[in-house]
Amino acid sequence: MFSKLSVVVTATLLTLAAAIPNGTPPPPVTPPTSNQCCSSVVPASNGAASLVAAILGLDLSGILVDVGLSCSPITVIGNNCGGTTVTCDAPEKEWGGLIAINCIPITL
Repeated sequence: MFSKLSVVVTATLLTLAAAIPNGTPPPPVTPPTSNQCCSSVVPASNGAASLVAAILGLDLSGILVDVGLSCSPITVIGNNCGGTTVTCDAPEKEWGGLIAINCIPITL
């Protein structure tokens, strides 16, 4: 019972956090320079992308590019990516691999 309640409360708080404008401008869309392995790649307008961005304090409104979710850098040639291999703008220092902006698929 309590586990269902905690899920509902958490989801409600995250939704409210995403809906409250934080006054920060959207992140700049720069050319992709980092090879990433992402669990999924979705449009910036996707609800999951907006939720992750809100947690990080990013505003993705008005950005018309794909974003990667749960990304990690590919540093070794031949790395076995279990997700989607893309090239993105992914400042690891700022976003900790939770999101990457302007993702373009890599065809190997």
